[in-house]
Amino acid sequence: MTSSSISSRNRLVMAMSRLLWERGYADTSPHEVLHAAGVGQGSMYHFFAGKHDLALEALRHNVAQSFGGREILEESGSPLDRIERYLRVPRAGTRGCRIGRMTQDPQVFDDPEMIALIAEAFQRQLTLWTGVLQEAVDVGELPATVNAEDLARTMVAVIQGGYVLARANHAQLPMDQAVNGIIGVLHALSAEHGANAST
Repeated sequence: MTSSSISSRNRLVMAMSRLLWERGYADTSPHEVLHAAGVGQGSMYHFFAGKHDLALEALRHNVAQSFGGREILEESGSPLDRIERYLRVPRAGTRGCRIGRMTQDPQVFDDPEMIALIAEAFQRQLTLWTGVLQEAVDVGELPATVNAEDLARTMVAVIQGGYVLARANHAQLPMDQAVNGIIGVLHALSAEHGANAST
């Protein structure tokens, strides 16, 4: 593969990634992808079997982008500190989640391959968050009564809800408030546990 062909393929993936995020799969046509990528007619079919094949590759890219920053959670040190730093990674609320928004696209919802990619991405995120939260329980930063998996699902729901509220209000503030809210819950659980442990 020549460098120019690699560049054309990358431009197609990047264009489809952006259009999936902005418009969704159903409302994105092959012509729009070619135009956004700045490549010639037929380039898509040189690298991909069609729109669906390209969309899968673009969706994999968006998954990687959406759940970036996970290295923060994998560091050493206080689990709650790592969770807070991860939650405070900037999120453009009004643009919506690259992955969460895709679940609202009827063609994606009905496509076994695409919806499986999305479900797998969220499951990886849940598994990672559950592990760090369980670590916080194990080291005494959170009470033993906390169900780490349930709390991880709550955190995902709060973040996704923050995106929805930010888009509904055309403002970043609801996203930031959602993040601050879940961090406040974690701090309250930790403080209550500390108070109970000292009595």
